[in-house]
Amino acid sequence: MIISHEHKFIFLKTRKTAGTSVELALSQLCGPDDIITQISPKDEPFRASGRGPQNWRVHGWWQSKRPLFKRYWFRANAGDYGFYNHMPAAAAKALLNDDAVWRSYFKFTFERNPWDRQVSAYHFRYRRTDNPPPFSSYMRRKRRAWINNYEIYSIDGEPCVDFVGKFESLTADFRQALKQIGLAFDQELPRAKANYRRSPKHYRDYYDDETRAIVAEWYAPEIRLLNYKF
Repeated sequence: MIISHEHKFIFLKTRKTAGTSVELALSQLCGPDDIITQISPKDEPFRASGRGPQNWRVHGWWQSKRPLFKRYWFRANAGDYGFYNHMPAAAAKALLNDDAVWRSYFKFTFERNPWDRQVSAYHFRYRRTDNPPPFSSYMRRKRRAWINNYEIYSIDGEPCVDFVGKFESLTADFRQALKQIGLAFDQELPRAKANYRRSPKHYRDYYDDETRAIVAEWYAPEIRLLNYKF
């Protein structure tokens, strides 16, 4: 995630929505006091320019808030805790601890058709496996397959962001989000994590009636919010 005090925006990074590409682009617009969370070391080479992770640590704050955040921290040294990749809005708001900033900053995120997103997640999970389990088997274990994107940009079940862009119109929606905060980005978005899907099959071809219904049940809030169809 990114919190830009210079440009007064908060980017909440969801999963399997080109979030790393968006984050790498945004880091080129950030100033020295902005918060940029860590990403995978394998994705850092895509950061051709811009700032790397910075200002994400919060020293000592965990002493009073530790039960709230449990395991959700990146730790560099003992006592160093802070903002992190894919941080849910409720946790980010609490750690920011500034209601005026949270209310006034432009908050945005990106979402993706959940049926397509689930196929992308399947290929990413088994990217190092020569013989992955069938997609239907993967989908029948919620603990392994479920993606908590809606939690990342909602609080108490209600969206808390000003703009939800779509993966399907990523470049246009990214530029639209920036336009609302008076910024522009005329380059191509970096392409991080773009080559993990091994099969050229359309996402619909992965589903049977049962797995299609599973996605509809798991992700009803975002399907309803963004009017996604199978």
